[in-house]
Amino acid sequence: MGISKDLTEEDVKFRYINEAITNKGWSKDSIFMEQKVKFTDGKISLHGNLVHREKPKFADYVLYVNKATPIAIVEAKDANHSVSHGLQQAMTYAQMLDVMFAYSSNGEGFAEHDFLTGKERTFAIDEFPTKEELIERYKREANDGSGLNEQELSVIEQPFCTGQNIFPPRYYQRNAVNRTVGAIAKGQNRVLLVMATGTGKTYTAFQIVWRLLKSGLKKKVLYLADRNILVDQSIQQDFKPLEKVTHKIDFSKDKNHLEELGSYQVFFALYQQLIGQNDAKNYKELFPNPDYFDLVIVDECHRGSAKDDSNWRNILEYFSSATHIGMTATPKETKYQSSIGYFGEPIYTYSLKNGIEDGFLAPFKVINI
Repeated sequence: MGISKDLTEEDVKFRYINEAITNKGWSKDSIFMEQKVKFTDGKISLHGNLVHREKPKFADYVLYVNKATPIAIVEAKDANHSVSHGLQQAMTYAQMLDVMFAYSSNGEGFAEHDFLTGKERTFAIDEFPTKEELIERYKREANDGSGLNEQELSVIEQPFCTGQNIFPPRYYQRNAVNRTVGAIAKGQNRVLLVMATGTGKTYTAFQIVWRLLKSGLKKKVLYLADRNILVDQSIQQDFKPLEKVTHKIDFSKDKNHLEELGSYQVFFALYQQLIGQNDAKNYKELFPNPDYFDLVIVDECHRGSAKDDSNWRNILEYFSSATHIGMTATPKETKYQSSIGYFGEPIYTYSLKNGIEDGFLAPFKVINI
């Protein structure tokens, strides 16, 4: 006998879906399951002088490998709908959140879409995969069926940096971090991230560095920028949890204390400091071994070093054995400079339009004067 058609969506969740999921090890009291997860703020709409927010997006259930890695979305519908009625919505949310498995349920069973294989199926309410089964499928099916390598597993298991003054990543920041560390774990050496101004590029860079250092995939990091304010803000704000191993390069002081540089892991530098007067190539004096860094982050990579014949590009070429991550809101593609030509196609893009649609950025009006 089917379940009562009078039950609301909340009734169905409370009576049937909660139990079906938690019985398989997805505990509500642990890090493996969250209910009613809000992942956008809701678009800000302007009507003349009136401003209001549209509804934010919520997922009914998000299941996790760990807090850094969501693995599944489950959407619930009331008993008047078919078992697969919510699957398209679950798939849309899963694609936004970079999640591999999407499910829908009306309390009578589940419909599943597996993004790793492209297959869909339905099954009974008591046949939801256990935590161990689903995580094992993810590890086995990833990378077109060749599975995850040891480096990928180690970086997946490394959580984000959390603390009293550190906000958890927004969904798109988590996507950007996870895609970047995953690509580097696979051996990709040039990575481009395109994120709109105001969406937290430096915070994203910090979480990438944190997870690569803590998982042991990288040991020495160079963060390149072309303005002092970019460097100082990064050190004092987003990178503060790493302050004990962070150093801002000052050539005039550092050249007399080269032996002390070895105690640091994350170096911040202006191109101008590393080049020096009349293209002096200060970077060679400070770091005579071109393999010194295994990760270079290029902030605002559409400027300066984007040009093939730039003397700033020489720094990137000197440290060419390192993994290079380019970060920009506006990748430049001209005859003389190409962000994509150097770094490859963006591994993740979060545009101004995305930010406005999600309500993380305010809409704007263009006023001609």
